[in-house]
Amino acid sequence: MDQEPRIAVFGAGSIGCHLGGMLAAAADVTLIGRPAPMAEIERNGLTLTGPGEARRHVRGLATATGASAAARADFVLVTVKSADTAAAARELAGHLAPHAVVISFQNGLRNPGMLRAELPGRPVLAGMVPYNVVRSGPAAVHQGSGGALTVEDDPAARPFAAAARAGGLDLTLHPDMPSVQAAKLLMNLNNAVNALSGLPLREQLGTRAYRACLARCQREALAAFRAAGIVPARVGPVPPRWTPVVLGLPDALFRRLAAAGLRIDARARSSMWEDLRRGRPTEIDALQGEVIALARRHGLAAPANARLAALVREAERAGPGAARSWSGRELLAELGG
Repeated sequence: MDQEPRIAVFGAGSIGCHLGGMLAAAADVTLIGRPAPMAEIERNGLTLTGPGEARRHVRGLATATGASAAARADFVLVTVKSADTAAAARELAGHLAPHAVVISFQNGLRNPGMLRAELPGRPVLAGMVPYNVVRSGPAAVHQGSGGALTVEDDPAARPFAAAARAGGLDLTLHPDMPSVQAAKLLMNLNNAVNALSGLPLREQLGTRAYRACLARCQREALAAFRAAGIVPARVGPVPPRWTPVVLGLPDALFRRLAAAGLRIDARARSSMWEDLRRGRPTEIDALQGEVIALARRHGLAAPANARLAALVREAERAGPGAARSWSGRELLAELGG
C-alpha cells in the first residue's frame, strides 16, 4: 500500500482496543464498540499498559458505535465474543468496501468459518492473540503476558502484517491456522479455571491443584483432537501433547521448567474472570463447550470440561460479585480428583 492502511476494529473491547491502540502508530484506525467506552476514549484517549512497565497513551483515535464506520476500511478486525460472530458479520455485510479483508482475532475454532458463511466471496482470514488483555480503566487496557500474534499466511494479510510490526506488535504469518487455533484452545481451557479461582493468573498457575484441573481438560481435548485428526501446532516451549504432564509437576519443578511460560505480571487475569466480574456472558461454549461437542461427535466423553462449563454457567447466573471462588483442591474434587 502507498498510504497507511485504514483499519476498523469491530467489537472494540479489551483485545480490540489493545490491537487498535497499537496499530494507530502505523495505520488509520477506527474503533467500533459500545457507546460508553467509545465516548471515554474520544474524550481522554486510550491508555495501553504492559507487559511489565510498558505504557502508551494514544490520542485522536476515531471511534464509532455502528458498522457503517467500517465502510472505508482496508482491513476489518473482528474481536467480538464468539457468540456474537454471526450477528457481527450480518451487521458488517452491507458496509464493507469491495477490497476489504476481514481478520478474526477471536477465541475458539469456528469463528472464521462463521464469518465466511455470512460474508460469501469476501476474504476472511484467521488470527490468534496468544496473550491476555483486560480492561484496567474506562479508557485503559492492560496486557499481562507476552507472545506473538499469528495471522493466516495469505498475500492479502501482508500489508496488515507490515502495519502491525511497524506499530510494535510481534506478528507471524502461519500457513496452518486450524492447528494454531487448536493450540490456542488448549491454552484457553485455563480461562474457566482462572475465572473460578478468583486469583491472578500467575498465582493460579503456580498452584499444582489448579494446574491438575487444566491438565484434565487438556487431556480430554487432546483425545478429541486425535479422534478428529487435528494436530495442534507448537506455539510455546512445550509440545502440546506434553503440556498436561508438565502441568502435573510439583510446584517448584514446574516453575523452573515453565519459567518462560510464567512471565505473567501480577495483574493478569483471564478474560472470563473479567466477564464474570462485569456480569457479561462468558465464552465457555466456545472453549470447554467446543471440546465437549468435538468429543461427543467422536463417541468420547469430556467430563472435566463438562463440569467446569456447568460451574461457569452457575457463576454467570449468580451475577457480579456473587460467584464463589474455588480453591484448587475444591475445584479438583469437583472434577473427580
